[in-house]
Order: sequence, then C-alpha cells, then structure tokens
Amino acid sequence: MTRFNGIGLALAGAVAASLVAAAARAQDQPVPLPQPIAAKEAVAALPGTHLWYWDTGGDGVPIVLLHPATGSGLIWGYQQPAFANAGYRVIGYSRRGYYGSDPIPKDLPGTAAEDLHNLIVFLGIGKFHALGSAAGGGVAADYAVSHPDRLLSLVINSNPAGLAAGDIFRIYENLRPPGFAAMPPEFREVGPSYRAINPDGVRQWLELEHKATTGGAIRQKTVNMIDEATLGRIAVPVLLITGEADLYSPPALIQMVSARIPGSEVAIMREAGHSSYWEQPDAFNRAVLEFLARHSQR
Repeated sequence: MTRFNGIGLALAGAVAASLVAAAARAQDQPVPLPQPIAAKEAVAALPGTHLWYWDTGGDGVPIVLLHPATGSGLIWGYQQPAFANAGYRVIGYSRRGYYGSDPIPKDLPGTAAEDLHNLIVFLGIGKFHALGSAAGGGVAADYAVSHPDRLLSLVINSNPAGLAAGDIFRIYENLRPPGFAAMPPEFREVGPSYRAINPDGVRQWLELEHKATTGGAIRQKTVNMIDEATLGRIAVPVLLITGEADLYSPPALIQMVSARIPGSEVAIMREAGHSSYWEQPDAFNRAVLEFLARHSQR
C-alpha cells in the first residue's frame, strides 16, 4: 500500500481537487448542436389524425422519441445524430396539437398512447425502444402498460412514469406551489446552472418551445390510470433519468418511483433541470446508449 507523508497527502489532495474541478469545467462547457443525420420527414395518415414525423431509416433497432409538453418532434437535435451514429433507426414525431401534426379535437381527443401504436403499425415496426421526456415519458409509460410486447425497453426522463394516483403522485403534485404553471417555461424547465452558462442555448430551447404547440391547451386522455400497483406490473426494462435540479421530478421522487418498478435503473444528470436531454446531452446520451445496448435483442 502506498503511503504519503503530510506534504504528500496535501499535494495528492490538491491534484485530485484540480482534476475534479477540470472535469466539472469540461462538463459545464456549452455543447453546440451537432449536424443532424439525413432523415425522411412526412405526415402519417392514422386513424382519426395526421401526425408529422421524421425517420432516419435503415435496418438498425428502432428507437422512438416522445417529446415533452414544451417541445415537439423538433427538439431532439442532440439525440438524433448520436443515436443514429450508434447504429439505431431513430424516429421522432409530434403528438396531436404539436408542430406539423393535426390539432386535438375537443369532442374526440383520442389517446396519445394509441396514436403512438398506430404510428408504429404505419411504419411497419415490430419491437422498439421508447424514450419519452416529461409529458412524453407519461405517454411512453401508458404505452408500456398497454403494449409491453412491442417494447424492447423504456426510457423515461423527468416524469414519475405516468403516475396519476397514490402517495408518490400526491408528493409529485405538491412539489410545485400555486402559480407555478404561469411562470416562464425556461424557469420551470431549464436548470439554473444551464441558464447561467449558456444563454444562447436557452434562446434556442425557447425558439423550439415557441413553435411547438399548435392546438391550444387541450390534453389527450390516457389509456390507463397508472398507480403504484400498475408500476409493479411494467414488464419491460426501464431506465429513469432526472436532473439534480429538476423542479418537477427531483432525484428523491424518481428513486421512489424506481422502487416500485422491478429491476428499473436510475440515472441522475449533474446540475440539470427538467430538460436534461438538452442541458447535459453528452451525459444523457451516454446513459441512454449504455442502457439500450443491454436490451437491443429483438
């Protein structure tokens, strides 16, 4: 065993501290948007609606990306090339009421999970990975309960796996004070560290948020009312991701959710808020790709 005297210990500590600080500074540097991979863009004619989508194609294992309520199928600029370059067929789309897709009719809003299923059938996909962020994570969880046979794995970012009842759901709802929803979206959904170091990235995020919604404030229904017992019946591999500074789904809450989903894993993004796919894309993509690699057998 190596031994240090007092000076050696102090020197070793200083070196270690400087290495940690350097790593932190490297991680805090703004990450420019990469060049996208060429993808087909089209509108799918589905039962009751038309949904805009893009598809990188190829014979790789498919991964379908489900956007948050503050985004659309346009938000995945950091994920599309990373996942495609890793060999996956990457598909993103906009739900009803979002960029490029039909609005949500009040009398027949449909369900987002069944719209997803109809899109999968339209694209001729068998088994696939689903990755949903925030509201998209709730849709992905709803789909996993209804169609577990179609999923290779489920990745949910910044959402309590679609919970709509029970003790954890009540904690989730009580985390935000009255008037929170009326606060600026970048305050609610982008972490303070990112806002401090990358105002240009915040501007780009806001541009995508502003063009995201086209169909008013109507929300689609869910197929399943997910409670804590339902979580225990999710029969696919699950990775839950959240940011250290997520005001909606902080790490402690996501750990509670994970404890209810057998075999689920948790990844926590350093200093990120509700939009860690955008704030910490390298760490986010690495966590997702490492998880997918273990669950890509069709």
